[in-house]
This record gives sequence, C-alpha cells and structure tokens, in this order.
Amino acid sequence: MSLDAVDLRILHELQRDAGLSNVALAERVHLSPSPCLARVRALQAKGVIRQYVALLDAKQLGLDLNVFISVSLRHQSRAALERFEAHVCARDEVMECYLMSGDADYLLRVAVPDIPALERFILEQLSPMEEVEKIRSSFALKQVRYKTALPLGSA
Repeated sequence: MSLDAVDLRILHELQRDAGLSNVALAERVHLSPSPCLARVRALQAKGVIRQYVALLDAKQLGLDLNVFISVSLRHQSRAALERFEAHVCARDEVMECYLMSGDADYLLRVAVPDIPALERFILEQLSPMEEVEKIRSSFALKQVRYKTALPLGSA
C-alpha cells in the first residue's frame, strides 16, 4: 500500500493521541479539516487504521504480573492449532498470542493480578487442554519499554 507523507503524518499523530478532534489533527498535519477527515476515512476504509483504543495502566488496575508463557503442543495439526488458538483468544488475561518458530509453538503474554491467578490460569485453562504438552512461564521483572506506535519512518 502506498502512503504519502501526509498520510504518514496523520498516522503518526493518531498513534500519539487517537482522541484528537479532526480540527486539531488537521492543524497538526497542516490540512484543512475536510481533506483531513477524508484521508482518515480512507485510511480506515483501507484497514490501515483498525480501531481506536484507550491505553490503560495495568498496575493501577491491579494487574501486577506480566507473564510470558511458552506453550508446546503435542501435535501441530491444523485442527490442534485452531483449537488452542480459539481457547486462548477467549481468555481476557491473554494479552498477546504468537505462533512461534523454535522450541515452543506459542508465546503468550498474560496479565494477571498475582501468583494465585496465574496458577489458576495455568491449571484450569492451559493444562487441561489435550493439545498442550509443555508449559514454561517467565516473569517480567521490569518493563523497560512498552509502546504501541508502529515505526512509520519519516512522518
């Protein structure tokens, strides 16, 4: 997809603050409001802008543990992968799930309030699944960097 410099500036500003009014966004990217809104709508229609969200502070909401869980499956058939993916995608505590190359089949990032909640998640949600062979957890001791804005080059 080809995006021009104005599109990139719009995306950059929206990644910084998705709550900007169209007038404020237009000022920041040096457009008048009507063409700015038309460009934003075109980016939405093309699927470049998927959705707008509010980023919350996990710690302030009592979600103090950020855990990375590597999961190996017994079989890597399409059906087994689909069952596992459907199950973990239905769990609110699963923040991210990636199908991986290497030692484990999946890498999950899970946000939970404490160790008992993690234990319940592992024992009640992951372990009972017949597809799951091995589970390894790693705790994040410190979040050094967290960002949601994608690199857009020169915006």
